Amino acid sequence: MPFPIRVLGRDEFPELLREVPDRPKKLSIRGQLPPRESIYLCVVGSRKTTPYGRRQCASLIAGLSRAPVPIVIASGLAMGIDAEAHLAAMDAGLKTVALMPSGLDDKILYPSSNRALAQQILKKGGALISENPNDFVAMLHSFAQRNRIMAGMSKATLVVEAGEKSGTLITARLALDYNREVLCVPHDLGRESGLGVNRLLREGATLVRDSDDILDALGFPPDSRPEQMALPSDLTPAEAAVLTALTEPLVRDELIETSELSAQEANIALSSLLIRGLILERLGKIERA
Repeated sequence: MPFPIRVLGRDEFPELLREVPDRPKKLSIRGQLPPRESIYLCVVGSRKTTPYGRRQCASLIAGLSRAPVPIVIASGLAMGIDAEAHLAAMDAGLKTVALMPSGLDDKILYPSSNRALAQQILKKGGALISENPNDFVAMLHSFAQRNRIMAGMSKATLVVEAGEKSGTLITARLALDYNREVLCVPHDLGRESGLGVNRLLREGATLVRDSDDILDALGFPPDSRPEQMALPSDLTPAEAAVLTALTEPLVRDELIETSELSAQEANIALSSLLIRGLILERLGKIERA
C-alpha cells in the first residue's frame, strides 16, 4: 500500500470538527492532511447528476482558487457530484479530501468504481479519511455517519443537485444542526434532479450564483481577494474580451458565451493569446497564464 494508513491524533482533527458534539472518537487517514489554516467546503449532490450540475460544480470550484487562504473540498467519493467535486478541485489546484463510509484498505474502498479516483486524490496530495476500521465494508448506516463528519469539518456545505428524497439532504440538515451555512445552486423548476435543492432554497438556504457568493459565505469579502491582473495595452478588443472573461478557468464554449464574441472572433483571439503565452489550456479548460 503506497499510502499507508495512520490514526490521526485528536489535535490533528480539523478545528471545526472538534467543536461538533457527536464528533468521531477516532479518525484514520491515508495521504496528507491539508495545512491547519485551510478552510473546508463540503460539496455534495446527486449521484444521478446532469450536464448542468457537472458544469456548475466545475465552474464554481474553479473560482475558489482566488481565496487568500487554501480552500479544501471535502466530499464522499460517491458517483455523481461527489466525484465531480474531487476532480474539479484537483483541476483547479485545490486540495481535496474524501470522507469514506468504508474503511481505508484498497480492497474495500467504496464505491469500487471510484478507487482509481481515490488513488488520484492521494497522488495529488489529498487524503482519504474514515472513522471505521481499515477493513470495514460500507453499510447503510455508515453513510449518514460519514456525512456528519463532512458537514462538521466544513465551514459551509454546497449542494449542487439533489432530488426530493436525496441522501444529500441529510448532509444539508446536519450542516444546519452544526450552525454551518448551507449554499445551494438553483435548478430548473420541475426537474427531479433539482427538487431537493429548490426546497432548501425555499426554506432559507443561501442561493449561489457564482464563486464569489461562496467566497462571501466562507468569510472572504471582495477586498480580501487578489485583484485581477491588468490587461496588456496592445490587445485587440476581442483579446481583451477573452482575458476579461477569464476570471476563472472556463471550457471553450463557456468562454465564448461569457466574452459575448462570435465563435470565429473568439477562436482567432484564443490562438493569438496562446501564442503570446497569455493563456494556457489545461485539462480541457482555458485560464490565464
